[in-house]
Amino acid sequence: MLIAGFPAGAWGTNCYLVAPAAGEECVIIDPGHQAAQGVEEALAKHRLKPVAVVLTHGHIDHVASVVPVCGAHDVPAWIHPEDRYMMSDPERALGRSIGMPLMGELTVGEPDDVRELTDGAALKLAGLDFSVAHAPGHTKGSVTFRMPENTEIPSVFFSGDLLFAGSIGRTDLPGGDMDEMLGSLARVCLPLDDSTVVLSGHGAQTTIGQERATNPYLRQVAAPGPGADPTSAPRRGM
Repeated sequence: MLIAGFPAGAWGTNCYLVAPAAGEECVIIDPGHQAAQGVEEALAKHRLKPVAVVLTHGHIDHVASVVPVCGAHDVPAWIHPEDRYMMSDPERALGRSIGMPLMGELTVGEPDDVRELTDGAALKLAGLDFSVAHAPGHTKGSVTFRMPENTEIPSVFFSGDLLFAGSIGRTDLPGGDMDEMLGSLARVCLPLDDSTVVLSGHGAQTTIGQERATNPYLRQVAAPGPGADPTSAPRRGM
């Protein structure tokens, strides 16, 4: 399997291209702010043909390049229905008034073909299997994508802004909720094998085992009790 990832734009949001191998069809995950050029460079380098864009959530740092990328390749975008409005109205998602300047060069809106993700959905795209888990907390429509392990690679978990190396996504923007975030960490992340590779929306690669041992939020939901409150620990994401 081929996974080509790069941080894009002002927020350093990780965009991933996933394919069975070079020269094959691929899926693009979270083409955010200023990601279009990097996507085209990765497609050319690995000789890939995109068949879909899938989105972990609707914040502008993850969806800003959806329209140009989908338009250039005539592919659909998949997003959870509770975050769909953010593609056309990013200011509301950030608690700003309509019309306030927001990275003025952005072209907001929906691509021609938008399809909605549901909890527990099994997507088969580009010859690859992705299981979808609804994981609210950072936004109401946040989701994760997991690819099963095989004889060659461990399971891969695209966590969006749910789980980072040593941290989690922020919960102080509209639609964010710490109780929902902790619930999603417990329900979605804790059951995963320690060997599962975590590719998040920002920052470095990690594993579930590493986060289970060191991430204060995952440790709290794994063994809740007095003296284990992590709510003042760092959170990330836009």
